[in-house]
Amino acid sequence: MPRLAFFDLDRRDRQPELMDQPGLDDAQHRRALAGLRSINVISRSSAILWSAVRRLAAELGVRSLRVLDLACGGGDVGIGLARTARRFGLDIVLVGCDRSPLALDVARARASRVEVAAQFIELDVLHDTLPSDFDVVTCSLFLHHLEESDAERLLRHMAEAARHLLLVNDLVRSRFGYVLAWWGSRVLTRSHVVHVDGPLSVRAAFSPSEALDLAKQAGLNGAVLSRHWPQRFLLSWRRRES
Repeated sequence: MPRLAFFDLDRRDRQPELMDQPGLDDAQHRRALAGLRSINVISRSSAILWSAVRRLAAELGVRSLRVLDLACGGGDVGIGLARTARRFGLDIVLVGCDRSPLALDVARARASRVEVAAQFIELDVLHDTLPSDFDVVTCSLFLHHLEESDAERLLRHMAEAARHLLLVNDLVRSRFGYVLAWWGSRVLTRSHVVHVDGPLSVRAAFSPSEALDLAKQAGLNGAVLSRHWPQRFLLSWRRRES
């Protein structure tokens, strides 16, 4: 484990990750997505979103919600959320979007295998107009990939697209988080891409206070943040009717 990287976490250190490189080999990409799926299962990523989604459905008195999952990758979190909701009698109409055609193919295949009806579309969330008319707009493990200005813009666009609820699930930058990312990525997957990108992601992540500051700058008045195992935060913002 690099000694300097472990201790120098007071400020964000955003560096290019292998997963973001346009020339990434398809086989390596698929192996990385499979590794990330294992990590998402262990870290219960979809469960982090579920309580807020369930609470919204109860408040609205509905049995169906439209959910937009941004930068969905292999679709693990959105599909997991839809499967959990189904067990509780709530229908999630899921649309996932990503700029990677390969990731979208993986997501479609995964949804088909577990019998989740979902649509996955190619979209660059920073440059394309987001689809509208969604009750919930979510984004998991993507915010840390962005510069502060892009992260703020994404939050603003998510709020514009969400009829009721915005949810951002991401990493917490911390020494313990760095250790978990370095160790866990090697235990849970043999993907070299994940081994490299996991610790880099923690170094690029926002602290909870930084994430709340971003939300404030994006105009998300009333946004709240909760901490979750292992070293995750959930940023939530609820649109209030005037």
